[in-house]
Amino acid sequence: MSNRKSDVEVFDVAVVGGGASGCATAYNLATAGASVVVLERHDLNTEASGRNAGSLHGQIQHEPFLEEGEDWARAWIPALRFLADSLEIWDGLSDELGTDLEVAKRGGILVADDPAQLPAIERKVAIENSAGINSRMLSASEIRELAPWLTADAVGGELCPIEGKANPLLVAPAFAQRATERGAVLRAGSPVEGFREEGGLHYLRTPRGEVAARTVVLAGGDGMPALARHFGIELPISSGAVQVSVTERMEPMVSHLVYYAGGKLTFKQAKAGTLLIGGGWPARQNAAGEWVVNPESLRANLAMAVRIAPSIADISLLRTWVGIGNGTPDHSPIIGAVPGRPRVILGFYPYMGFTAAPLMGRVLTDLVLERDPGRDLTPFAPDRF
Repeated sequence: MSNRKSDVEVFDVAVVGGGASGCATAYNLATAGASVVVLERHDLNTEASGRNAGSLHGQIQHEPFLEEGEDWARAWIPALRFLADSLEIWDGLSDELGTDLEVAKRGGILVADDPAQLPAIERKVAIENSAGINSRMLSASEIRELAPWLTADAVGGELCPIEGKANPLLVAPAFAQRATERGAVLRAGSPVEGFREEGGLHYLRTPRGEVAARTVVLAGGDGMPALARHFGIELPISSGAVQVSVTERMEPMVSHLVYYAGGKLTFKQAKAGTLLIGGGWPARQNAAGEWVVNPESLRANLAMAVRIAPSIADISLLRTWVGIGNGTPDHSPIIGAVPGRPRVILGFYPYMGFTAAPLMGRVLTDLVLERDPGRDLTPFAPDRF
């Protein structure tokens, strides 16, 4: 339980950020018996964790592989293993949290419709295999057998068997609910406006008053750079607004998480029957500086989806929304204590933080409790840049 020092509540840990990673951390800490407060500047799960398309990624993403090259991909293997190990947690997460998170892991397929795309995919598969991920190449007949709805132009591709999908509207709230049942305190609408240290405690200033904690975990996604500056560290986290679309319900058709080797596309069917279409297409800013849907991106994204799945051309689009995607220069996570501040711990996974969240929550808990996280975190050190 928390206690009080003067008029300030004192917790073992203050977690800044109410997305999937922050709530997973609070859940694991509270389960371990720590007193925890979660401070979220908006409402829980309203930013990247709740606005993504629910993809569970377990392969080297094709676009950065083409852009960054094979040396980068080999250096990225520790980040890939982090995703793979987190995906194992997803298998039992619905049972653990007592909530149907709509997890379905039937694999991901990367579709090629040009023979010239296949050699790069083959090189990528070899690197994934070297990391212990059993991806394999697919012939034209094999990929159409897995996905009969695919365009007749498909010439082959890749199957990554560990990939899948989950419902992003359910995950962070489920972690949060179980955390509160174990004594965690959740405070939405509490942006952290400042920090100070006194008497071995960190004092976090919010519009609702100060909170004190022995350890601070920064898991704030888009807000991480500003939060980290309070502790004298610059984090090279980029932010970009991207958009996702959802269609009307249709009969079950798409079993896999689908990518396209020729451009930005992720494509899957939710449990409810809707198709979720994304891939990182940029939104735009309106005259007021607000992020809004970019019609040009929408047209290009939907055209790419219809190219891969011609039968969806007449399906009605219901909604397109905007979310923030965050990245790092090397596409790897940032995990560890702020240099010189052992009780201020950072946790951030770029681009695919939804997939990484269950393991991120466990690893950050291990760091707070000074336990061995069971993996080498050196490649993710905050001061590596």
